[in-house]
Amino acid sequence: MRRFNNTFHHLSGFVLVGFSEWPKLEMFLFVIISIFYILTLLGNSAIIFLSRFDPRLHTPMYFFLANLSFLDLCYTTSTVPQMLINIHSHKRSISYVGCIAQLFIFLGLGSSECLLLSVMAFDRYVAICQPLHYKVIMHSRLCQQLATVAWITGFSNSLVQTVLTFLLPRCGQYRVESFFCEVPAMLQLSCVDTWINEVEMYAAVIVIKVIPVGLILFSYINIFRAVVRIQSSEGRKKAFNTCGSHLLVVIMFYGSAISGYAYMAPKSNSAKLKGKLLALFYGLITPMLNPLIYTLRNKDVKRAINKLLGREQEQGWNMA
Repeated sequence: MRRFNNTFHHLSGFVLVGFSEWPKLEMFLFVIISIFYILTLLGNSAIIFLSRFDPRLHTPMYFFLANLSFLDLCYTTSTVPQMLINIHSHKRSISYVGCIAQLFIFLGLGSSECLLLSVMAFDRYVAICQPLHYKVIMHSRLCQQLATVAWITGFSNSLVQTVLTFLLPRCGQYRVESFFCEVPAMLQLSCVDTWINEVEMYAAVIVIKVIPVGLILFSYINIFRAVVRIQSSEGRKKAFNTCGSHLLVVIMFYGSAISGYAYMAPKSNSAKLKGKLLALFYGLITPMLNPLIYTLRNKDVKRAINKLLGREQEQGWNMA
């Protein structure tokens, strides 16, 4: 009964410390984060729209890319608006239920993205290593099933970690050393030994992050072998461009996310700042860059954009 009372002592909410210890940096970040958030919304919305608008983009690759863009839209929206409000108003508070919801949604979306990136690597593996059987293997039903498994598994992991995290007693502590509710920051509020939660969290890291990274590496090793055997220089260039974009996204997302666990219990102010900046990187910067990385050298997307602009021009001329 005492544990229950301690656990739910601060039903009124939590204080998100964020970057309040660095007020000058905080105001600078408010402007930068606002700009990056708008770019994230525009870029990912454009990917979703184009993948549905142009029939030439109705392929497994763009189906998964549209899923990734929708996921990134939700991913950033689960934390950034609250962060901007807190910086602007200086209240820095979040309700108890709001903190639970934010942690559950953010962690679920992040876990789903880890798995979705491995599914996208598998898609590229089949496309390059089994080109003659690609359409047979990667049929629409399988694509939908793979995407569904990624979403369900990600949110199942989030549900378990969220429940275990909020069952811990906090003994009156409510200052969260982060700009949003996340598992490592919430574990620091506990007044009991959290080794069970930490073991569970690292086990989840292995399942959700390390194993998918292994599958991605396996896929790309085989892709590299297949690309080297391609005699056409144009074919090799196209394969490297397509796979290079995905590999760069994987490195940015997994690298920053896994590095963030090194700062799970920071002791110094510099370590705290590094941990928060890493969380900001994989929570906002990576989702903003994804559309640029995938479309910068993608001829299919450029054609879809030109087609859309061309139609708009024709409509303008007809109205004139």
